[in-house]
Amino acid sequence: MGTPEFAVPSLAALARAGHDIPAVVTREDHRAGRGQRTEQSPVKQFALSQGIPVLQPRSLRTAEYHAAIVDLSADLIIVAAFGLILPGQLLALPPHGCLNVHGSMLPRHRGAAPITAAILAGDQEAGISIMLMDEWVDTGPVLRAASLPVQPDDTTGTLSARLAELGAELLTATIPDWIAGALIPTPQPSEGATFAPRIDKRDGLIDWREPVLLLERKVRAYLPWPTAFTTWNGQSLKLLRTHIEEISAKGEPGHVVDDGRRKAGVIGGGGVLWLDDVQLAGKRPLPIEAFLRGTSGFVGSTLGR
Repeated sequence: MGTPEFAVPSLAALARAGHDIPAVVTREDHRAGRGQRTEQSPVKQFALSQGIPVLQPRSLRTAEYHAAIVDLSADLIIVAAFGLILPGQLLALPPHGCLNVHGSMLPRHRGAAPITAAILAGDQEAGISIMLMDEWVDTGPVLRAASLPVQPDDTTGTLSARLAELGAELLTATIPDWIAGALIPTPQPSEGATFAPRIDKRDGLIDWREPVLLLERKVRAYLPWPTAFTTWNGQSLKLLRTHIEEISAKGEPGHVVDDGRRKAGVIGGGGVLWLDDVQLAGKRPLPIEAFLRGTSGFVGSTLGR
């Protein structure tokens, strides 16, 4: 069970390892883009390419889909960023339970957006936990876990890609030992538990009064979605890449300054957030130098009004 790109490496690894996959369960197709075209989830696209049957329930709590899962007679259910809560009666179906490939070192960052939360928190490392699921949100005992360093320029997109590969590797190493009874699940401690709630599009709106260190993290954490943004002259301006440099600047939060070298920075809490790549609504992404060449009145303005 999975939906986004994060889940694809785990599914691919299971297929390569020769596991019998009777079906893949993923979220319903959705409409996206200006033309509102119907888009299939990355997991569905991969499953269809491999000839694996696909189920797409709106809810797992209906009798119809419960019966469909029962008919699969699965020994084990694997979940990776599925997006729907599994009811208790479904968790109890497979003889070997349900394992979740979770993108954090549990109990830190339980919830829907652990990788984004790790970047927002300034974590030095992130990880994968293979967890035996229970009826609560990411509270089940852990079978195995592994970590990797968070790079200074990591976005949620780049860190997710690396963790997805780590998760696939850890999952395929864990399943045989779990089936053989060679692993003892380790209960999660209550100390150090944090929650990573689902991200909303409005979370990307920048408040220039916040510390610039947090603003820089938000730019990376909200890429590729929902993207950090502010407003300029009544238009949405996406912040795609930024950095912080030590510089003294006076002015109100959101005021745009330059350094005399065709660069532009924005005054935030305790410093300046320098813009590297931006995108004005309806336009293509641009390096800040190109944006300034084609835009008058940006330096000296105040963003977010």
